[in-house]
Amino acid sequence: MPRFAANLTMLFTEHPFMHRFERAAAAGFKGVEFLFPYEEDAHAIRAALDRHGLEPVLFNMPVGNFAAGDRGLANDPTRVQEFRDGVARALEYATVIGNKRINCLVGLRLDSVPLEEQLETVADNLRYSSEQLQSAGIRQVIEPLNRFDAPGFLLGTTRQGLDLLDRVGHPNIALQYDVYHAQRAEGNITATIREHMRRIGHIQIADSPNRNEPGSGEINYPYVFDAIDEAGYDGWVSLEYKPAGRTEDSLGWMSGG
Repeated sequence: MPRFAANLTMLFTEHPFMHRFERAAAAGFKGVEFLFPYEEDAHAIRAALDRHGLEPVLFNMPVGNFAAGDRGLANDPTRVQEFRDGVARALEYATVIGNKRINCLVGLRLDSVPLEEQLETVADNLRYSSEQLQSAGIRQVIEPLNRFDAPGFLLGTTRQGLDLLDRVGHPNIALQYDVYHAQRAEGNITATIREHMRRIGHIQIADSPNRNEPGSGEINYPYVFDAIDEAGYDGWVSLEYKPAGRTEDSLGWMSGG
């Protein structure tokens, strides 16, 4: 069975963010991740991790104005300096928090910029960020998002994510494989895991189609977990789902209940 980490942006939302570390530890988690830590004090996050014996797994780079619809800016040739400033900010937080992976959401496709120019801009930006993160002992990952939840996102499938890895060509970049997004976009989950495990740097899960806890939808998660184990993955599998009710009540599948 994989090691499970709690995504504190999605789970325990009945509590303020800084209280979720305690709730995760009380529920038995040893690892946690979150989307964006930048509205919190990094030292306070580190103190909460230490207080509750939790390992920080991952967070995302700044994505621009999320509330206004930004889903990353790595593909925008007019925002290269903003991207690099975001890399520096993410590294400042990671140095304090201690996580060893940072995810980059590459952005929504821009109608005003040719696709090839966007892909080259992304690749140049990711070469820069991968190098900067490598110097700090942190792995860069990128994540495809499905077209239902993120219409217009530049990377919509595993193949597109792998093609971008090839274009970047840096040893410090890998795929963040979100089973939920992959199921919504293309299916073929376990075959993809087996074929591409060496290029997968992090895994996230939720059931499909409603993005609730495993066992609530169409994905055979016991079979998926066996495939992850058999493929030799030894990293964290993060729970990035929306609990159908109270978070603690959504965790019975972890113990077979």
